[in-house]
Amino acid sequence: MRSPIDYVESLSPWPKDGFGLDRIEALLAELGRPQLRYPSIHVVGTNGKSTVARTIEELLAQSGLAVGAYLSPHVRAWSERIRVHGSDADFEAAIERVREAAERLEATQFELVTAAALAEFAATAVDVAVVEAGLGGRYDATNVLRSPVQVLTNVSLEHTEVLGTTREAIAGEKLAVVQPGATVVLTEPEWEGLALENGAAEVVLAGRSNLAIAISAAEAYLGRPVDGHVSVSLPGRLERVSDDPLEIWDGAHNLGGVGYVLARLPSERYTVVASILADKDVEGMLAAFSALGDRFVATRSSSTRALSASDLAERARRYFAEVEAVEDPVEALASARAGGGPLLVTGSLYLLADLAKDESVRWRTLARG
Repeated sequence: MRSPIDYVESLSPWPKDGFGLDRIEALLAELGRPQLRYPSIHVVGTNGKSTVARTIEELLAQSGLAVGAYLSPHVRAWSERIRVHGSDADFEAAIERVREAAERLEATQFELVTAAALAEFAATAVDVAVVEAGLGGRYDATNVLRSPVQVLTNVSLEHTEVLGTTREAIAGEKLAVVQPGATVVLTEPEWEGLALENGAAEVVLAGRSNLAIAISAAEAYLGRPVDGHVSVSLPGRLERVSDDPLEIWDGAHNLGGVGYVLARLPSERYTVVASILADKDVEGMLAAFSALGDRFVATRSSSTRALSASDLAERARRYFAEVEAVEDPVEALASARAGGGPLLVTGSLYLLADLAKDESVRWRTLARG
């Protein structure tokens, strides 16, 4: 019998018969509808969802609550996705709890892990769960919650083949998670009317920083002010893995994410190592990265949607003076490190996950909770 991790990794994250909630609802029904045993805060949006969710988790825990959190994707290990009481849950045990029913219903990878998280929260008696959506909102497997607060971090063009080709269409898909009488936290006031149309009783306009969004969400849930002095870090999000030489890993995978990272990097000239998915704004991302330095090492993550190293390198040559194509991510990182100087590894969380699980990569991350 395959191990829980092998079983998870054997599944496709993409449904064969289109997106919908029928399968996840049937799976949760077989498990006794665990998602209804606790309230939740549902986090949707294009960028910053994981950081916002983790920060809300910390704020609520600091306020004395037992908190669960569901995040995606992971960088170092699957266990990063399910957190209870301030630590990673026993991921394999959580999967085994739902595996039989998931196999019978032919759940997708994301449906399986979502069900495992929601059942884990019930089994560990959390007071509240902070749940990050995977893709969109309307047909995302997380859209099954009892959620008095929803958060929309921001809206940019992404997954246009599924969510729509305009920001307005994408916002509509994401805000479809709004529940009647809920409070919705926004950073972009243009979506206030849509939130109210979808049933929100109140809309809170937050500042654009991840911390400001998280504070507004925690206060909306608790109904009182919170102490905003918390600090969280996530693998692969502006993660400084070495100081000398400077090496930073960030999974920015769209133009909005790249802009966020560029504004927060130490002022240096970087070698950029990147893999980019073919359905992203590749030209826009490359143009933005070119402000960081003259050398670019193109590689290819394990995602089936990733551009080949040669294709990415060809497109990068108009933006960088020195371009190298190295198909294997580990070899690409080694080549970039050999050149010395500050290094940014970016473009895809899939790339960071590929590197993190390879034993030959010396993971030099600083100790962080």
